[in-house]
Amino acid sequence: MEKVAWVVGEVLVDLIPATDGDESISNQRYRAIVGGGGANTARALARLGKRCEFIGGLSSDRFGHMAWMELERDGVGLDLSDESNRPTAKAIVALDDDGVATYSFEVEGSATFSFDSTWLPEDAPNLLHIGSLATVVSPGREALKKWVGDRHRAGTLVVFDPNVRPAFLSDIDQYREIVEEWIALADLVKASEEEIAWLYPESDQESVASRWLKLGTELIVITRGSRGMVALRSDESIGVEGVEIDLVDTVGAGDTVGAILVEALMDSGIEALRGERLEEVLRRAALAAAITCSREGANPPSGDELMRWKGNDAVSR
Repeated sequence: MEKVAWVVGEVLVDLIPATDGDESISNQRYRAIVGGGGANTARALARLGKRCEFIGGLSSDRFGHMAWMELERDGVGLDLSDESNRPTAKAIVALDDDGVATYSFEVEGSATFSFDSTWLPEDAPNLLHIGSLATVVSPGREALKKWVGDRHRAGTLVVFDPNVRPAFLSDIDQYREIVEEWIALADLVKASEEEIAWLYPESDQESVASRWLKLGTELIVITRGSRGMVALRSDESIGVEGVEIDLVDTVGAGDTVGAILVEALMDSGIEALRGERLEEVLRRAALAAAITCSREGANPPSGDELMRWKGNDAVSR
């Protein structure tokens, strides 16, 4: 039977600065692009040819219809999502001179974060990916934590991506506590070096990884932007370099890495992600993230695109 992954999280709209955009906020024009960590990961996974179900709140407003159409177009299953008349949450994007994105958020009262036990599925999948603001925004996060915890104890493999957003929650101690609660429920954790530095300003990455492994997670992947990424277990550390591209922006790059990791877990399981196999997966993730960074917004590559780029001998830094 073909494996199916559940991707749990938010689908919202990223408002990207654009002179030809049709949204206006404080005299700044924006283009609306479907985003959100969970939706980006689900789309990236579906484009890789993997079956996945997205579990999140969808609005009946125009942004919600945009999201529904784009997720369906990429082959993401939506049977387990919940639709309501609440508005779609918004992430207002600012890009610096290097194309690196920062965000501010409008989430209160949205359909996007309406997680509760009345509609969350009762089944337990083999593999579940969760992260980003859905694991932080209350009261939905409390319902999700209990729901994911029940499934993890039933044997579901859990991937957690904190996708830290200080613009939403600036209290480092509180954010760190929330993140560590989720790490204790996860088998694989993916995080960026910037997120780790913000959450643990007085600790190095190795000591943070050791702390997370002691919480019970089995494998940690730390992304390092153009410098690639590293994977750590209690008995192993493997790093790969980044792939050189012409950067447009970094929106969705981390979510693309998450999708590659889920793809690998669906193909091999977590115990097989060691040695050469783990290095192969990290190289694939670095290439996929680079492709995403070479174009505007969260626009991850398909499996065919990855094959073509790999065949063109993309240059590693």
